[in-house]
Amino acid sequence: MPTLLTLDTARRDDGRLVLRAAGEIDLSNIDDFDQALSAATATLEQDDERLIVDLSALEYLDSAAINALFVRGEQIHVIAPQLLMSTLAMTGLTELVPVEAAPPA
Repeated sequence: MPTLLTLDTARRDDGRLVLRAAGEIDLSNIDDFDQALSAATATLEQDDERLIVDLSALEYLDSAAINALFVRGEQIHVIAPQLLMSTLAMTGLTELVPVEAAPPA
């Protein structure tokens, strides 16, 4: 049974592009997440613009999701829930990508 994942891409009032993911990312839905990342990064308007990947409503992500983030390291800025911060640090993602902790809910 597929895991519930909601993805939404929109521009904020300041013009920054944001991909919001909610639920869980695992092998059952990694293709959806990967395609959303690809589509969003393809629409970045400037070379130095970064896609904000807002994972603050995410409860779980597996290694495939982390790999998808690594692949786009130069194009993204990640907002993650405190629950995932240590995992992202252990993988080394925080050394490659700007990662900030989401404010407490």
